[in-house]
Order: sequence, then structure tokens, then C-alpha cells
Amino acid sequence: MDPHAHIFVAGGGTLTGAALRRRLAAGGFCRLVGAGEEEPDPTRQEAVEHFFERVRPEYVFVTAGKTAGIAGNQRAPAELMCDNLEVAGHIVPAAWRFRVRKLLYLASSCVYPKYAPQPLRPESLWSGPLEQTSAAYAVAKLAGITLCQAFRQQHGAPFVTAISADAYGPGDDCSLENSHVIPGLLRRIHNARVSDAPTVEIWGSGRPVREFLYADDLADACIFTMEHHDDDAPLNLGTGVQTSIADLAVLVQTVVGYRGELRFDTSKPDGIPFKGLDSSRMHSLGWQPSVDLREGLERTYRDFLARVHQTRGTNL
Repeated sequence: MDPHAHIFVAGGGTLTGAALRRRLAAGGFCRLVGAGEEEPDPTRQEAVEHFFERVRPEYVFVTAGKTAGIAGNQRAPAELMCDNLEVAGHIVPAAWRFRVRKLLYLASSCVYPKYAPQPLRPESLWSGPLEQTSAAYAVAKLAGITLCQAFRQQHGAPFVTAISADAYGPGDDCSLENSHVIPGLLRRIHNARVSDAPTVEIWGSGRPVREFLYADDLADACIFTMEHHDDDAPLNLGTGVQTSIADLAVLVQTVVGYRGELRFDTSKPDGIPFKGLDSSRMHSLGWQPSVDLREGLERTYRDFLARVHQTRGTNL
């Protein structure tokens, strides 16, 4: 990418979007547009069209769209689906109409079928039913991928897509209502430590296996993808290292310094049983993650503590 080109990160306030803006700025890309209040509401077509016409971004990263963990997906599937459909339906066509030089649309690994062969490969997309706890959100992200592919097919648009492992890192949403597994565990176990609670309840059996990617590594992977990937098929962005929820909980317990008991509530849903990505293609292109899970958790927890301190309480 030209370091002087106009670069727009749609969803600059999300975990991944914020990390992307940091990494782009650190990499010398000096013309980041649409930051903060200048970012158009992606769910409003008129706002998106006006922004693209006025600013003329040359490179677009699409990280916008509401997201949530299992609880949030069950509570508000229609809201999550509509929001993400609107994001793709407004930004992708506008990028074509205003002739961006390249666009990257980022999806999450929940787009893969629940029982697809492991590790997950792009060839398995659409080959079976989705995990029901996140199906509405996943269908919306699949629609975004397919829309980019349709523009490539019909117009030769320079649009590429990628599928990320579960992202986490500083600035993550630690609310009990919407958090994903890592920030949710950090908050629950932290609260148990400061309140001297003897036990912490964790959703599910602990058996499901997940793959986690530190947000700054994901940002680097997105930039690498923008510069090195030009293909119709999505590119998996992951570490190649999988961890069970039970092992993750013990690691979070160690990082937080909690000495109580972890109890798994098997009456709560597990979600998809195994979610690891085959990222060999990405790795063969020359990209590798730099932050392992233990270090990433420690950084994320330090950020969590700093935010707790700023709010002068034990909860965010």
C-alpha cells in the first residue's frame, strides 16, 4: 500500500479496528481517514455514500459490525444480523462505485459449518449447518464474503476476504452481556479474586476447543493480507494453536492470581465443539503471529486493570 494513500478502517472503534489503526499509524501510513466522529454510520447508506464521495478512500478495511459472545448472540440475533448485513450492503457497493484500489472484508470463524472437517478450510464454507447459537450473525458475515466475491466476479473488483480466529486484546468488551470468552473470563475471575469468592461459574463443559489471536497480531495479518492476497477465496488468519476452554480458564486464573475453584455449568451451551483454522496458506506467504496466548492474556489483563482503575471500581 502507498503510505500516502487514504486508508479507511470501517469499524475503527472495534477491537480489531482500533488495533488496525494503531498498526497502520506505527507503520508510517499517515493518511488514515474516517476516525472517531468522522467515521460514517455504516448502517446508514446515505452517510456511507456521502463519506466515500467526499473523502475518496483508496484502501478499505471492513471490521465494522456488532458482535457478541454466546449470551449476546442468543439474546439479540436479529439485531446482530441486521447490523452486519447493513455494514456489508452499504460499504462494499460504495467501495465499488467510488473505485477504491482494494478492500478487505474481515469475517470470523463462526462462518464455518459446525461439523466441518478440522482444521477449518475455506473449501468447507456452505457445506453444512452452522452452530445455532451464532447462526444469524454467521449468515450475515457469510453474506459479506459472498458479496465481495460477487463484485469480483461481475466487475473484477479488487475485493478480498479473510476469516479470523477469535480475536482478543486491550480494549476488548468485558461486559457480562456481550463479551466473548477471554474478556468474559478475565472479568468473572477478576471479580471473584477481589471479592474473595470461593468459586467462579463458567458456561459450558470446558471441552470445546478454540483458537485465539491477539488483536495486534490480527491487525498485522490484515495489513499483510491487503498487501499480499488477491484471490476469490477467503484467507484464514490464525495461529495454528488451539486451546480448550477449560485450559484457557486455568491460564486466565493463573494470570489473574485467583486461587478459588472453577466450576463448569453444563446446563449452559458450549457452542461449536472445535474451531481451529488451517492458516497454512497465510503462513506460507510469510506471515506469523508474534504474541503467544500467555503473553496476550497478561497484556489484556493489564489493560483491564488500568480501565478498572480509571473507573475507580472493581467492575467495568
